Formats: sequence, structure tokens, C-alpha cells
Amino acid sequence: MAEYRRVVRKKRKKKSVFKRIMLLLLLVLIAGGGYLAYIGVSAYQAADKSFQGLERGEKSELREQAVELAKDPVSILIMGVEDYSTGGKGGRSDTLIVMTLNPKEKSMKMLSIPRDTLVDVEGHGETKITHAYSYGGKELTVQTVEDFLDIPIDYYATVNFEAFKKVIDELGGVEVDVPFDFSEKSDVTGKRIYFKEGKQTLDGEEALAYARMRKQDPRGDFGRNDRQKEIITAIIKKATSPQNILKVDDIANQISENVETNLRISEAMGFQQKYSGFKTSQIDQLKIEGEDLNLQSGYYFQPLEEELEQLKDQLKDHLDHKTVSIREERGQSIKQELNN
Repeated sequence: MAEYRRVVRKKRKKKSVFKRIMLLLLLVLIAGGGYLAYIGVSAYQAADKSFQGLERGEKSELREQAVELAKDPVSILIMGVEDYSTGGKGGRSDTLIVMTLNPKEKSMKMLSIPRDTLVDVEGHGETKITHAYSYGGKELTVQTVEDFLDIPIDYYATVNFEAFKKVIDELGGVEVDVPFDFSEKSDVTGKRIYFKEGKQTLDGEEALAYARMRKQDPRGDFGRNDRQKEIITAIIKKATSPQNILKVDDIANQISENVETNLRISEAMGFQQKYSGFKTSQIDQLKIEGEDLNLQSGYYFQPLEEELEQLKDQLKDHLDHKTVSIREERGQSIKQELNN
């Protein structure tokens, strides 16, 4: 094996600004559409255009039967896709968030998977989990996450940076309190954007740069996470303001053009009713403990095996997923045939 240097360090969980924003905003839009019948129906129809099923069908191979969002414990994989540099073709999953929801407990767990996590991608061997999307899009990414965490992924949603930017622009920008002066190169146009300390209203492109900056922040990921929370809060506040209720139709159109999911809006509406009164502060934030791994082929994040197994058990318990999966049964059958 090639020489490598291992530096142990606890990895802080990366917060996904893109997926959390779009999921929360989608629920806000559904609720907001109820104020005006026409706008509600129009927004519903527009958002439902984002529906895109998976080739596997309605259920995961790790499920014995299909589940329903508002009735059963389910999981959702949210993928933040960076595809603007390829003109919307290919791209990579810049952010991966797994959410598990248990309607009986009205509880939610959220896990961020670092993009450099070393995993086995079927047909491609051990590599970074972000590469799964480049190799096989959402289908292979869903399968890779299932194999990595040993849980079924029932729903998915892909969100590109364009959606993040356009939704904020539709809202008329968001206000933030910039902690210090800094500049950041735009991921959209490549231009340098300058931020001044103090309160500032940002458009979509500026907000994207503001949320993603890390290297110039003395607190590193901690500082970036705080800015991402600030952006999320600002979006929800702006989206639910009276002056933006009439914009729900336009915002839903932006979602339909830039989001793909196998979650139907009717299911999301049932979920919103089931989780009425649920606050984002109640989300149980999980993290993957691991270590940095520097090989000749590059940098990887390697999860600590014992902690990963405990994390898997937590997710399985939350999903009430204790039965033997079809994939496990298939593997046992193959082993039996080989032994015979």
C-alpha cells in the first residue's frame, strides 16, 4: 500500500445550506399557499412538476414494503448538486444530508455526510462519496448511501445552486449581519464579491458566496455553519412575511425547475399537517466521527468503525428498521449456494 500519513482529528459535521433551505422552504410554501386558493393550486401544480421517480420503483430494496411519509418512519436523502460549471450536465453532489423522520414520535434526525468520506461505490471501488453522483447520478448516490449506512433511503431530493440563488432573488434578497470584512469568489459568475461588517441585504448570488465561505473565517467550519443558519433563518422569515405570500407561485416555479424528488407534494402536505408545531430547534443533529486520511491519491475522510456502527443503530432504531432486508437475504442465498 502506498505510504500515507494519518492525522487524527474529530470531524465537525458540515451543515447543508441548500437542502435544508429547500425542504423547509417547500413546507413554508405549502402552508402559505393556503391563504389564497388560486395561488395555492397554482403553486401546488408547479411544485409537483419536480417529481421524478427512481428506476428501482417505489421502495428501497432494504424495505419489505413501501412506506408513506406521513404514516411511517422514513428517510430522505437531500443532495446539493453543483452542476453550473457543466451547464447542468453531470456535476457532483457537493452536499449530502440524510434525514430520518418518525411520525409517531414527531421526531427528526439529521446527518451530514462529508463529501470526502471514503466509501465503496459499486462498480468503482473505494473512493469519495461525492464521486457517486458523477458516476451514476442520483440512482447510484442513493444506493451508495444505503450501503454506507445500512438503512433504506425512501425519498430523495436534488437541489442545484441555481435554485438557491433564484429563490432568494424572488424573495427580494435576505438580510444578514456580516461578522467582519471579507471577499469571496462567486460560484455562479466567478466575480469577487465584497462583504462589509454590519447589516447587509444580499441577493441570491451574494448569499450563496456568503454561506459557502470558509477559509477566511477564523472559526473555520464553525463560522460557516453559523452563517448558513443565519441564511436559513432569513429565508424562512422573508418567505413567511405578508408581502411575499403573493410570490408563492413564482417561488414554486423556481423549485419545480431546479429540484428533482420522488416526494409528491400531496405527501409533503400530509407531512406538514402531521408535524404541525414542529420547530427546527427540535432536530437531533447527528455527526460522523472520523479521521483525516492523506494518501498519494488525495485527501479522504475515514469514519471510525465503532462510532459508525453506533450511528447506524441510532438511525435504524429511529426508522424502526429491524427486519432482514431483501439485499441481506439475497447475500445469504448466494453464500449458501457457494457453500453447497
